[in-house]
Order: sequence, then C-alpha cells, then structure tokens
Amino acid sequence: MPNPTHAPRNRFGQNFLHDHSVITNILSSLQTKPGEHWVEIGPGQGALTTPLLDKNITLDVVELDRNLVSLLRNKFKGQPQLTIHSADALKFDFSALIEQGGQKEKLRIIGNLPYNISTPLLFHLLENAAFIADMHFMLQKEVVDRICAASGSKKYGRLSVMVQYYCSTECLFDVFPESFDPAPKVMSAVIKLIPHPKPPVVVNDLAVFNKVVTQAFSQRRKTLRNSLKKLISEDGLVALGIDPVARAETISLLDFANLSNWLSENAA
Repeated sequence: MPNPTHAPRNRFGQNFLHDHSVITNILSSLQTKPGEHWVEIGPGQGALTTPLLDKNITLDVVELDRNLVSLLRNKFKGQPQLTIHSADALKFDFSALIEQGGQKEKLRIIGNLPYNISTPLLFHLLENAAFIADMHFMLQKEVVDRICAASGSKKYGRLSVMVQYYCSTECLFDVFPESFDPAPKVMSAVIKLIPHPKPPVVVNDLAVFNKVVTQAFSQRRKTLRNSLKKLISEDGLVALGIDPVARAETISLLDFANLSNWLSENAA
C-alpha cells in the first residue's frame, strides 16, 4: 500500500499504483535484460522502481514532486545503479542520458503518466524517439484507445496519426481504478510503443505534416473540403486521390503524408 507519509497531490495528477498483480503483469511484459538502461517517469513512491532495480539494470527516474524526490532518495539510498532526477519530464532532455553515459544502446522508458500531462509528454518523447528503444506507459484507457485507433474509427484522431507515424502501438491490458490510490474515475490501460526504425510513410516536412493533421481534426464533423480549405483546394484533394467530402477520421496515415508533401512542395 502507498506510504501514508505522502498524500497524493492533485496538482501533480498523482494516482499511486499499489496493485501487486498489475505490477507483476507490467514487469512480465517488459522482458528486461541485465545491463539495460531504463528511465522511469513519475516513479511516485517506487512501486515499479523497486522491482526494476532487482533486474540488475541502470535506472534513471524523473520526478517533479520534491517531496517524493526526498522520499525516493531515502528509500533507495546506496543504490549505485539508480539516478534520481528532480525535474519536469516535459522539459527533460532524455537524449542527454545517452550522451552522459557514452553508450550506443537506446533507452527503455516506463511510467505511470499523470493524466493531465500525458499527451504533451508523449509528444515530447516522440521528439526524442531516435534515442528510445521502446516505451511502456500506464495511461487513461481512452487515451490508449485513441493512440491505437485505425482510420475509420471514431476514436481515430490527431494523436493516432502522430504517434503511429513515429511508433508501432499495442494496448497490453486494462487496469481498474481500484488498482490506484486514490482511485481515478476512469479506466486505465498499459500501452507499448516501439519507435519505427524507419517511418512507415515518407514525410518531407514534419512541421507541415503536424499542421495538416491538426487542422484536419480541429473540426471533426467538417468535411476535408471545408476543414482544409485554407490549405488546399477541392481539386487539389481530388488530384491526390482524397475524397473532398470525407472526414479526417477516414483518412489514412499515407494520405496525410501525401497531402503534407504536396503542400510542402507547392507552398506559396
């Protein structure tokens, strides 16, 4: 059970995992090998940190709450393979961990991510995807469903397209609210993300790609003819093989890439 000396703090979105069966399931899905370099985001009170250290790995943890940092430093005193960073994960330079270690092996990342920052944190990590082997995260189930959604699904959106450009996605299992303290009001799920060795589609300009995807999903109920009218004409969509009266949720990753590349080549 969570340490009673630290009450979960709402402003940090803290929901501490305490269900040992869930922890066991997470650990069994990791296939950890001795000597690997792991990073844990938001270790909380160390529910995952303790068993991870038993795997004989190098572990960096990133924690924003200074009270928890103090708790962790006391709890794991004398653990040479552990480095505790008192820092904001949204601003943390994950690539520096590889540079400091002088290693070529990529980072493996795990975390029970606060719901209130999960999406911006995912985008921050995707910017560092070249340094990452894989990521295992506990997220709100609704977010996991959106990340894994295929085109044609109502859950398919900007998050689906952008994450799937960078990574393969897999929902591993659902987690009930009672597994946390305090219990959140929604279901959670564990997701596995593996950065692609090579992107599945060619995108010439990521800034344009992001702009197109964001604009297309900004008003989901509108047809592409309307939502993208400031970027491309109806005839332009037809020339790319895209139905102007389709909605963004029906457009594949490849279609978004082709649209983005056309815009980057034909920008005024």
